[in-house]
Amino acid sequence: MARKIIWSRRAQIDRIGIFTFWNKRNKSKIYSQKLNNLYNKAAKFLATNPNTGSTTTRENIRVKFVSHFALIYKVAQYEIQILSIFDSRQNPEKLEEILDE
Repeated sequence: MARKIIWSRRAQIDRIGIFTFWNKRNKSKIYSQKLNNLYNKAAKFLATNPNTGSTTTRENIRVKFVSHFALIYKVAQYEIQILSIFDSRQNPEKLEEILDE
């Protein structure tokens, strides 16, 4: 059974920030569009395969890597809530702050 995908407000803001950064840096939307497609494919995959992501120290929270970004998500009975998109090249302590929210 496929679960419903819910993008949290924070994940939506993260997504916009990532796309804005790459649009300005590359002076093109092509890379952002590729990332968006990768995020959507990963989310669809998680809807039917929620336990494929790496576990974390938090209950029901997992991480699915998409390129060098981590989709941080929470598994519930009928839904997958994507909590944040984290650039895995950043300081890992920042990820801990996100998970603590």
